[in-house]
Amino acid sequence: MPFTKKHQTSLTVLSILLVIVLIIYSARIYSIQIVNSSKYSSNAKGSTASRTAVLKAPRGEILDRYGRQIAANRDGYNIVFNKAYVKENINDIILSLVNLLDKKGVEHKDKLPLEYKSPYGFKENESTAKLIKTLDLADYATAANCFTRLIERYELEKYTLDEQRKIAGVRYSMEIEDFSISYPYTFAEDIPTEIMRKISESNFLLDGVSVEVVPFRFYPDTSLAVNLIGTVGPIFEEDWAAGENYKARGYAFDDKVGKSGIEYYAEEHLRGTDGEITYYLDDEGNIVDKEITKNVIPGKSVMLTLDAKIQRTVQDALETTVKELQSQGGTARAGAAVVTDVKTGGVITSANYPTYDIATMSEKYDELLADPSAPLTDRAFQGVYPIGSTIKPIVAAAALENNHYNLGETIFCAREYKYFDDYRPSCMHYHKDMGLTAALSKSCNYFFFELGRRVGALTLTDYFKQFGLGVKTGVEINDSAGILVEPTSNGFGGDTLQISIGQMNAFTPLQLSNYVATFANGGTHYKATLIDKIISYDMTQIYDDCKPTVVNTVKLKDETISAIKEGMLSVTVDGTGQAALGDYPIKIGGKTGTAQVKGKADHSTFVLFAPYDSPEIAISVVLEHGASGYASGTLVRQILDSYFFSSDNNVSDVPPFTVLE
Repeated sequence: MPFTKKHQTSLTVLSILLVIVLIIYSARIYSIQIVNSSKYSSNAKGSTASRTAVLKAPRGEILDRYGRQIAANRDGYNIVFNKAYVKENINDIILSLVNLLDKKGVEHKDKLPLEYKSPYGFKENESTAKLIKTLDLADYATAANCFTRLIERYELEKYTLDEQRKIAGVRYSMEIEDFSISYPYTFAEDIPTEIMRKISESNFLLDGVSVEVVPFRFYPDTSLAVNLIGTVGPIFEEDWAAGENYKARGYAFDDKVGKSGIEYYAEEHLRGTDGEITYYLDDEGNIVDKEITKNVIPGKSVMLTLDAKIQRTVQDALETTVKELQSQGGTARAGAAVVTDVKTGGVITSANYPTYDIATMSEKYDELLADPSAPLTDRAFQGVYPIGSTIKPIVAAAALENNHYNLGETIFCAREYKYFDDYRPSCMHYHKDMGLTAALSKSCNYFFFELGRRVGALTLTDYFKQFGLGVKTGVEINDSAGILVEPTSNGFGGDTLQISIGQMNAFTPLQLSNYVATFANGGTHYKATLIDKIISYDMTQIYDDCKPTVVNTVKLKDETISAIKEGMLSVTVDGTGQAALGDYPIKIGGKTGTAQVKGKADHSTFVLFAPYDSPEIAISVVLEHGASGYASGTLVRQILDSYFFSSDNNVSDVPPFTVLE
């Protein structure tokens, strides 16, 4: 049919009407979405149900005294089920995910205490009480009874047996973790990037499943000070509503918490404040809007008194020393070294050997636990050793302060000490006349048998306590109080002689370092500490500038301090420590020790402070069965080098203007 003028007019009219309609609709949409958006959004939120979900806060970092990272965070990927988006095909989705992860050898969460293979019996060494209670079965229910009820409960009839077990494991885990809109369910943690991409690309097939970026604990040096830093792990069921009672403290069941060391002690600082996202639902339960209604607040960071670079140097040197002694036919098998800040009590270094790597600790835990060398033991803080002649400066102080010895007095060393008829111990050498300086320098046992007898066991023990021996140091993480024999009177007989040369009693390397620091600073006994500051996550604000805490003050006359320090200087110049430190460019005050161990080689101990004229640090070293005090000399020299002469000393790895002074 020919196209006429009449047809053209009709088309024009229709076009005009269509334009008018479009203008009206556009104006209406503009009014709703732009002009009155807040009004309509408010109305929608006010007329619908809402649910909130948690946004995880990053854990605060653990830093050394110069801001170097010891425990930090890295981004990882979790597979998460969000209840608000889950549809009726949840079983199919779970099965798809389980099969995908199984194919790639990636683990997923499955707390069902049934075996993974038919006939699906109860797992050994796992409690079944919660499963039976959840399924509302009798106490005597069998594994088969539980599996049948699980199939009914989660509508798994159409699946194969193997598929039923896979799905039931996830559905049960969801149920006991209160899976809901407010509590999303973490199906798998820290998945590989490859799986993250695959799931993200298939998101339209997996209703309610998302891959979330989550902060994970990261240790740049996985074997650095592991006994002190500790670990982070999941909340154990027994600590959820009881024990640590994390539920009442506002934690989610799938949160990670500090399990040991500083990670545990500083949990309340390191823990961040989770944020919230609110979902708004219509009458049919569909999400119509969402918004972040509570911002995430990262945890506070903890700056330690440790120097990470010195710590690494000392750890390596300790290991090398023990292995070299072994290669030379020696019996040394382990040891510890502690460096303490004389002016604060802060622990600069605490090294152990043998030790372990936190990256492989979980998989090797049984092996580490069974190892006779006890690598899991924190020898520096919990190892208790007789300390030998390193006790002698305290014995001298007690004698001088209580007028049982006068400066300038000599005591004749006849080698065998014959004061008691029934106990006559001997000195290592026949020293003849000895003054205090020479007695400390040559470590004359006879001299200190006599001083100890004069002072008496009660007074000696009191001085040991004043210097922090036999009592806990107050450090933030667990340490041992040591072993301190409590005499009933000063008439302690031969035992008094033994405690005067460092036998019978036993103390930790931390206590030794702390005692030497107390002496070196003139008698101020500080609480040992690992924490220097509590700061904001971005390192811009100090919340707690932890001040040194004085435990007590040991009253020492200037002449007492001067005389004992002179003797300790002589130890390193021309005495028992000369081989290691006789030519050292800095003057050092020290004391070697050899502690007897029945049936085994003696322990080797060495304590010192430096510099001599203006002490900054105190050091203690213990080598188990190192045979003599000389054995630790090379190690002590390496520790001093790392503190005084390392080019990395006091150098931070973090960018300028971010490290707090």
